[in-house]
Amino acid sequence: MNKVILMGRLTRDPEVRYSGSDSSLAIARYTLAVDRRFARRDANSTEQTADFINCVVFGKGAEFAEKYLHQGTKMVVSGRIQTGSYTNKEGQKVYTTEVVVEDQEFAESKAAASESGFVTTRPMAPAQPNGDAGDGFMNIPEGVDDILPFE
Repeated sequence: MNKVILMGRLTRDPEVRYSGSDSSLAIARYTLAVDRRFARRDANSTEQTADFINCVVFGKGAEFAEKYLHQGTKMVVSGRIQTGSYTNKEGQKVYTTEVVVEDQEFAESKAAASESGFVTTRPMAPAQPNGDAGDGFMNIPEGVDDILPFE
């Protein structure tokens, strides 16, 4: 079974592209900074660092990422690990590992993001007359500042 669940913060805004086909498919890529705790050999304390996990999401999930995800947003994603390889311009083989996201959710409320210092300066999206964006998603007016969630 190939299943992964991660929780972390986006290191930058998602990069979204559309396939060149007639039915143009959205493809979003982003990186999650996922905390990793480990014990030091010489002390009882724990230090914290982060792993940077590359993620890719397709279709409606990618469109959602384009609209609502921003640098610093805390997310929970689930999906599968996919490996691949390609030959770069120098003729060297490069190996890749990424998570193909099947489900993505916000991991904290707007209030919690505000309390932890991830407050938006982005303008609020205009609301539709019926209160939704017309695409099945509700408008989320708050994002995050352009700061990294880690040092």
